[in-house]
Amino acid sequence: MAAASKPELRKPIFTKVDQLRPGTSGHTLTLKVASSSMVLHKGRTEGPPMRIAECSVGDDTGVIIFTARNDQVDLMKPGNTVILRNAKIDMFKASMRLAVDKWGRVEVTEPDEEGMQVREDNNLSLIEYELVNVTEE
Repeated sequence: MAAASKPELRKPIFTKVDQLRPGTSGHTLTLKVASSSMVLHKGRTEGPPMRIAECSVGDDTGVIIFTARNDQVDLMKPGNTVILRNAKIDMFKASMRLAVDKWGRVEVTEPDEEGMQVREDNNLSLIEYELVNVTEE
């Protein structure tokens, strides 16, 4: 009986912040952490405490709020360069938030030689979206 062949790994296609759209997922991005602020730190009776931080992350095309959960919070230090794998867009109060769930990964990487510049005047989390129902006639 022949051994099952491993599926071929695809090279990730890196996305820029200005290409993100509501309801999309599977994004791989290299971003710089501009700021991070803890929004929830709640102790639980069992297991580790639950932590959520909102982090402003971006690249040379814009910035977006990344919602870091639990262990991700420790990686999202201002000045760090991170790679987000299989990131998705969540909607929060009609604006986009970037998130990585259990199917994705956050990893700290070395900054590139010239140092990534973050374009802070294009904040995608400040754009409000309206849900529009489309009916076909």
